[in-house]
Amino acid sequence: MPVSPALMKILLLIPLSIPIIYFDVRYRRIPNLLVLAALVAGLTINISSAGFEGAVSSLAGAAVAFIPMFLIHIVGAMGAGDVKLFAAVGAVLGIKLIPATFVLVVMIGGVLAVYSMLRSGTVFTTLHGVARIFVGVLPGWEMPRFAIAPDRRHTIPYGVAIMFGSLVTAFLFRT
Repeated sequence: MPVSPALMKILLLIPLSIPIIYFDVRYRRIPNLLVLAALVAGLTINISSAGFEGAVSSLAGAAVAFIPMFLIHIVGAMGAGDVKLFAAVGAVLGIKLIPATFVLVVMIGGVLAVYSMLRSGTVFTTLHGVARIFVGVLPGWEMPRFAIAPDRRHTIPYGVAIMFGSLVTAFLFRT
């Protein structure tokens, strides 16, 4: 009995999420080797199941997933590993699932951010930074650039949100 591409994607994401979440929570780093493995596996699954259309969907998914995360990275609100990871997830899930995945990842990331603010006692500082970002997009105002916190415990392990969001999307919208 052949395994469906949707099930192959879930079977890829579940074991891949374990070391990614571990490394991101423990070290606030996502190993490039894991990201590369996800990218290559995503391309392989999509090409083997849908040929040229699968390749296009996978590459477009990676590109579309990369763009919003890269824009968030530019202002210093996200690490490069998170950007690369979401692009690799885009290659796995394909272009059709990226909008839903992005919404879920942002929602889960918001929950993580609130938890992190409350745990570290930096609610006012964080909200001030968020307000500066929103003001920075207004005409005549400059977009702030935030430095990486010296104490990495005050950063959000966004790989957790990316992996949980991608797993939920893969389960809910099996395409």
